[in-house]
Amino acid sequence: MNLEGMAEVAYARPAVPAARPTLNHLHHDPAEATCASCNVRGSCLPRGLSQEDVAALFDATYTQRRVNAGHALYRAGAAFDAIYAVRTGFLKSSFGMEDDSRDRVTGFHMAGEIVGMEALGTGLHASDVSALQDSVVCVIPYSRLEEPGIQGQLRKAMALELVRDQGVMLLLGTMKADERLAAFLLNLSQRLRARGFESSDFHLPMSRADIASYLGLQIETVSRAFSRFHSEGFVRVRQKHIRINDLAALRAVMAKVTA
Repeated sequence: MNLEGMAEVAYARPAVPAARPTLNHLHHDPAEATCASCNVRGSCLPRGLSQEDVAALFDATYTQRRVNAGHALYRAGAAFDAIYAVRTGFLKSSFGMEDDSRDRVTGFHMAGEIVGMEALGTGLHASDVSALQDSVVCVIPYSRLEEPGIQGQLRKAMALELVRDQGVMLLLGTMKADERLAAFLLNLSQRLRARGFESSDFHLPMSRADIASYLGLQIETVSRAFSRFHSEGFVRVRQKHIRINDLAALRAVMAKVTA
């Protein structure tokens, strides 16, 4: 089973298959804080709800929190009182290593995705979540999570996150450097496409160091893999700007371990 299959989620697609927006093109009006006003509601908690539950959810006003680039949304060990839906921007999750001064990156979270669910069982957050770029999240209080309509969606969201994370980690554990980077780019592209964003021409909000930490590689190894993909024409790399020229070639790289 390949990574895209594990990560595939049935999100609503845009009605007009014209040029797709990028994450940087999302509009945000701080005066509007309901699901109805959100550009990415189709890939967040409202998807799949009944008309009655959608109406109640859309009418609810949520507190929004701005998280500037480099700042934390919450820290490991903080008490759990809400989950957070990413409305705009890009976040990363990480935790400190006892034998290393560096943090280990465990995930990246884009608009339409939810963070904070790992604390539902223990009541404490297990990782740091910080903004890679200026971001806005909707704060969904714990009290709202007890509503029947939200509970069902939350279970679905948790299951999808679990399957995706386990699939990614399982595959990465058997991959060489080029295969890991191909998996990472394909997964990111699929998630962008599922949310209606441009999926073959995008800007990476994370650093090479973050990517290396997530993939369990050295920074130099990641840079060399990007250079190989660029020279072979699979992708075009200009610092953090990525254009995927040959999706099939990236899949072929992964096919070495997923066939």
